[in-house]
Amino acid sequence: MTQTTTAPAEAPRNTSRTDVYLAEDGLMHCKSCGTPVQCRVTFAGAEQTVFCMCRCRKERRERALQQAKERERMLNIRRLKALGIQERHLLRWRFDTARDTPDLRMAKRYVEHWERARADNLGLLLWGDVGTGKTFLAACIANALLERAVPVLMTNFSKLLNQLGGMYSEERHQYISSLSRFPLLIIDDLGIERNTEYALEQVYAVVDERYRAGLPLIVTTNLTIREIRSPTDLAHARIYSRILELCTPVHIAGEDQRPAIGKGKQAAVKELLFPSAQEETAP
Repeated sequence: MTQTTTAPAEAPRNTSRTDVYLAEDGLMHCKSCGTPVQCRVTFAGAEQTVFCMCRCRKERRERALQQAKERERMLNIRRLKALGIQERHLLRWRFDTARDTPDLRMAKRYVEHWERARADNLGLLLWGDVGTGKTFLAACIANALLERAVPVLMTNFSKLLNQLGGMYSEERHQYISSLSRFPLLIIDDLGIERNTEYALEQVYAVVDERYRAGLPLIVTTNLTIREIRSPTDLAHARIYSRILELCTPVHIAGEDQRPAIGKGKQAAVKELLFPSAQEETAP
């Protein structure tokens, strides 16, 4: 059987095109960048002239490819955020909108060293009084990692328990195991969940699954470190012991921001709805 080989088609020297010109080397060149749109190759012992891309066309193609990659990256990030941030207002909580504090710098360093935190399974237990910014810091970490296309789930045990409540035993096991597809799991407000035997059993199952998968966990809580280290019953002791194995306690000692936020909103409402009162009190 004789195998036939087709030679590359010779590029016609079409001088009627306005974007190219015939150069001294006998090849067509691009008028924009001055580089050839034809090149010579040797095929089956004979020299042939074939089409090739000039420099500006290559650059346009490269830009188009980069733009397509960036669109796909942004689409992927939007998908990850829609899946990982279950409360929409948390999407606004980012490092670039926050006041610089030691706690904020700590959270930034966690993101900067995420690869090591992931490899060494380094979790955090952010504890402190109400309103000190624990949830805010956790959300900043979540959003920063999501911007890097790292899958993160931020939720709380109350939501998890509601989702698990309508499932059969095997479904619950599969759902808890599915949380391992998130390299980072953030659970907000430990301690607000129901203290029933069933609820505590599911809370332990979620934390234990994280432990067994060797994946980082960040937990926020209003509980004191003494309450976490010295629980009054065995069920909580199992949960808190597991959390302390996974998470290093970090005390968030900032001032309660909620009264200041409330006063700011009150002032804004007065300015918006009662402008005459503002004028009367002005010096």
